[in-house]
Amino acid sequence: MHTTVLEVGPRDGLQNEDRALSPDDRVAFITRCVDAGTRRVEAVSFVHPGRVPQMAGAEEIMAGVPRRDGVLYSGLVLNRRGLDRALAAGVDEVNVVVTASDTFGVRNQGRASGEMLDEWDAIAAAAHDAGVPAGVTIATAFGCPFEGEVPPDRVAEIARRAHTAGAFEIALADTIGVGVPAQVRYLARRTREAAPGTPLRFHFHNTRNTGYANALTALDEGAATLDASSGGFGGCPFAPSATGNIATEDLLYALHRGGVETGIDMRAVAATGTWLGGLLGKPAPALLDRAGPFPSPGR
Repeated sequence: MHTTVLEVGPRDGLQNEDRALSPDDRVAFITRCVDAGTRRVEAVSFVHPGRVPQMAGAEEIMAGVPRRDGVLYSGLVLNRRGLDRALAAGVDEVNVVVTASDTFGVRNQGRASGEMLDEWDAIAAAAHDAGVPAGVTIATAFGCPFEGEVPPDRVAEIARRAHTAGAFEIALADTIGVGVPAQVRYLARRTREAAPGTPLRFHFHNTRNTGYANALTALDEGAATLDASSGGFGGCPFAPSATGNIATEDLLYALHRGGVETGIDMRAVAATGTWLGGLLGKPAPALLDRAGPFPSPGR
């Protein structure tokens, strides 16, 4: 069995950190991920640097990333201007975030869900004309820090709109780490019904220690791709108390021990997580580089 792990550390992993890394350091981070065998990387975000200063320099980063066969770089865009920048910078994929919660959408993007869906329709059409795949991430799909529970019908409706406009994939994001496996199963099935045939991607945070159980449940439900962040860094600057993404190296350990192939060297990723912690001035939340793989080398 094989699954794809999308490395989101260069974007989601860094956007909430107090210390902003230079474009050169971010290119070095991406290069380490690619060297480890990662083939999909969320490399940059084309948002206004005044809103998220940690994401400044997207064009410079895209100009410096290693271009290798089979490696795809995605960029986050929230409007047509962001899409134009992303296309000019040479991204391989476009990721558009639509929130399932109006309050979160207004605080995070300045738009309620319906307004962002209209923006998505326009972005999807323009990206299609440019020959670049566009996908949707449904943020706060598992719960909102301001509104609480999010109706599954709302998630399904966003998925339906994404599917109708030709999304090449739909991601369900547990933006604040409140989801549990039963929710994953239910939302996966509702999303497949609303968007038949569209590959599903899942994005989990480990805020309440359910992220890895959720990821393995999503895999059982047919997830084509799982997001993860080297070192376990991450969080949303507009979500109170949102802690890190599930760590790429820890996810890889669970997948590989379970017989799932990814093509990624988890020891190299673990070393990258520790290296990244040094740049950020704090220990990486990931555990693999502390405990080591099993069986240990040489045994």
